[in-house]
Amino acid sequence: MPTTTKSHHEMPTAAMELVAARFRLLGEPNRLRLLAELQEGERCVNDLAEATNLTQANVSRHLHALAESGILSRRKAGLQVFHAIADPRIFELCDLVCGSLSKRMKSQSAYFDKP
Repeated sequence: MPTTTKSHHEMPTAAMELVAARFRLLGEPNRLRLLAELQEGERCVNDLAEATNLTQANVSRHLHALAESGILSRRKAGLQVFHAIADPRIFELCDLVCGSLSKRMKSQSAYFDKP
């Protein structure tokens, strides 16, 4: 028997709040930059700060939010804390959004290509 997914209008309000919180979390460009850096493997705060030209405090704040949401994991080694992607499905979501934006941009650019 095939499984069915509830449509969004049947989703409880509390669940919608959780979904909205996830989108708000990903609505910060610096967090997306950090996720892109972590796609290659686990990194420490210092490495991520250097790679993104953000301050260590700023990187730490963003990493904390991403870890609290379950997107990232943390591993302590001595004095350093290493962060890694805990939920790789986050990149599927990013790919969907990028694909949608690309399609929209191409259709909009068609207006400018016509003589």
